[in-house]
Parts: sequence; C-alpha cells; structure tokens
Amino acid sequence: MTVRTRLAIAARIALAVFGGYGLAGLATAALALALPMGRADATSTATMLSFAVYAAAVLWTFGVRRLATAALGLLLPALALGGLVWTLHGGAG
Repeated sequence: MTVRTRLAIAARIALAVFGGYGLAGLATAALALALPMGRADATSTATMLSFAVYAAAVLWTFGVRRLATAALGLLLPALALGGLVWTLHGGAG
C-alpha cells in the first residue's frame, strides 16, 4: 500500500470515529428534547437509538466513494441536528 492509501484509510477511520460520535451525540440530544415522553424515558430511548445512528454513520463513511462526500454526509445532518437542539433548548434566550 502506498502512503497516500494509508492516509486515506486513516482519514476515513478518524472521520468515522469522531464524526460518527459527534453525530450520534447530537442525535441523542435532539431526540431527548423532542420525544413526547417523560425526561428519563426520552433520554433512555434517545441513547439507545444513538447506537443505530453511530453505526449508520460509520457505514456511510466507508460506503461512499469520496472522503469529501463522506464528510459532507456527516456534516449536514450534524448542522441540522445542532440547530434543532439549539431551537428546542431555548435558543439564544
């Protein structure tokens, strides 16, 4: 394997691990705030669902052809979930 190939694989691994973790964390926060149930139940449900989000993020990162597409595929949902969390949590006020 060339150095370039090794760096590309390392970049995908880093994106999958850290980007997937960030996306799963934001999904957990958004779901915990949005689910129409008690606070403890919503948090537990959101946490369980975050494992599926993390797995999907990792699969997405290694399933697409280009690293830029993988990064964009994690960034856009993360921005949307971040905005949802910000809105549901009360925004700037």
